[in-house]
Amino acid sequence: MKLTIGHLYPDLLNLYGDRGNIQCLRKRLEWRGIEAEVIPFISGDTIDFSKLDVVLLGGGSDREQELVCSHLQKIREDFRTYVEEDGVVLAVCGGYQLLGHYYKTQTKTIEGLGILNIKTEWEPERLIRNIVLNSPLFDTPVVGFENHGGRTYIGDHTPFGKVVFGLGNTGKSGQEGVIYKNVIATYLHGPLLPKNPHVCDYLLEHALQRKYGTEIHLEPLPDELEHKANSYIADRYNDKKYVLKETIKRYT
Repeated sequence: MKLTIGHLYPDLLNLYGDRGNIQCLRKRLEWRGIEAEVIPFISGDTIDFSKLDVVLLGGGSDREQELVCSHLQKIREDFRTYVEEDGVVLAVCGGYQLLGHYYKTQTKTIEGLGILNIKTEWEPERLIRNIVLNSPLFDTPVVGFENHGGRTYIGDHTPFGKVVFGLGNTGKSGQEGVIYKNVIATYLHGPLLPKNPHVCDYLLEHALQRKYGTEIHLEPLPDELEHKANSYIADRYNDKKYVLKETIKRYT
């Protein structure tokens, strides 16, 4: 078996350790004896989505998102078809915003792909902190770090998770990210997948099932240290005294 992973525009969208997500996808396949090919697509490259099994669209600054926007418009319909045909996508931060209709910054509006029925609008106070989610996809919490000025309004979409600690899409909704078909779009980085191997394996299993047309369950890996780290973070931010202390610090 083999999966091909497409990394879109790493020359412009690699602000939050997205190569760590690529490495995690690749290594967790290789550790199971599954071949992994990673193809980076630099801005201007032709992208054949029919040859890709997983797509990563990473994060970038407002300026970099504006630069990549013209390239994204050229692949809009091919990308949309890939998503609607259950292609696996991880979109992080700026990549998450660009899947929507637009991102209205302080000075202009950046047109998105319109693949997700979402919109993002800039506000002056950045949403920065560690974050813990309970996701409907997993029994294990999802942990990460968020740092974004945009507020993303997801309409009727299913959120990636309910915020246990942190700020999420708007800082007020109690929701974070979006799940749509085989797309996970999220503000969580740090990078996301090494901190959450269960999320990585979810993406890989769905990519394998889509490609080979059969139900596939990956063999567990020795993730004891990763699970301990996840539990430590989740338990820490579930501690009401700690949360109160952090809240007071934020507003004083």
